[in-house]
Amino acid sequence: MYDLAIIGGGPAAMTAAIYAARKVLKTLLIAKEQGGQLLLASSIHSWPGAIEIGGFELAESFRKHVEHYGVEQQLGVEVVGIREKKGNFELLTTAGETILAQAVLIATGGRPKPLGVPGEEEFTGRGVSYCATCDGPLYKGKRVAVIGGGNSAFGGAIDLLPIASRIYIVDIAERWFADPILQRQVLGAEKVRAYQEHRVVEIKGDQFVNGLLIERLKSGKREELEVEGVFVEIGNIPNTDFLRGFLKLNERGEIIFDGACRTSVPGVFAAGDVVAGLDKQIVIAAGQGAQAALSAYRYLVESGKLVERGLEESSREEAAAPEKKRLFISREGG
Repeated sequence: MYDLAIIGGGPAAMTAAIYAARKVLKTLLIAKEQGGQLLLASSIHSWPGAIEIGGFELAESFRKHVEHYGVEQQLGVEVVGIREKKGNFELLTTAGETILAQAVLIATGGRPKPLGVPGEEEFTGRGVSYCATCDGPLYKGKRVAVIGGGNSAFGGAIDLLPIASRIYIVDIAERWFADPILQRQVLGAEKVRAYQEHRVVEIKGDQFVNGLLIERLKSGKREELEVEGVFVEIGNIPNTDFLRGFLKLNERGEIIFDGACRTSVPGVFAAGDVVAGLDKQIVIAAGQGAQAALSAYRYLVESGKLVERGLEESSREEAAAPEKKRLFISREGG
């Protein structure tokens, strides 16, 4: 029986694991892989304290921090179901195992949202990609299109600038939603051509992609772009399929939660891109992971669920390192 089971491997989950370990909770982190969507970013400019840091580098620093605290982990495994049992929770995994926990923290993030147009599924992996950072180098000297108008799309375009010969940015909205600093980098580039208020009608090709049919919303005028790669960057779908019927979700499938990261089921907490919220940022996910872990700890204390073992270990740790205890008090208020 674990005090807390954390599902996920991104910034929210790993931050939660760090905070849970500092509270001496018997914690298990369950994830398909560590890093989450950080592994899809070549460079990050919005992480406080680092003007620029690579996605893999930041994920590695999270991983080392979690391992520093000795958090138990099960990697390469996914949770496919959760159910309550006698005031605790049973987690069913793809390994066929049942994990018992007194509290659960869900930070499963999201997966790329598809366009849902003809040719997309057919040419996925043959010209259609959902990660410019991952697959961009395959399109050196080629014409490509990036679909979307947010930070993900413009970040992908920046990754493609030194690689592709021509970049088309296509978005259905009438204005760009990417940060102005990203817009300046992309829209000011000579090789970039932008199409606002255009929808993708079809992705064309033979064995591989060779064209993109788009349509102007106001006039209905269509244009076919000659491209060999299409990068879809229109947002994510939350990974909550295994939670339907267990937790309250909104119409987008995101977990409904409160300011303390509590969900509709007492003892279950959520953080990161999987929760309902307008902004999906690494720093927000990490902050929510910390809040969720602290809320889970408070829940375990107030409900009397913390086993005596945890309280004894906490006392021994503080007695053995009084200087560390003073540091915790000064920075965390106890």
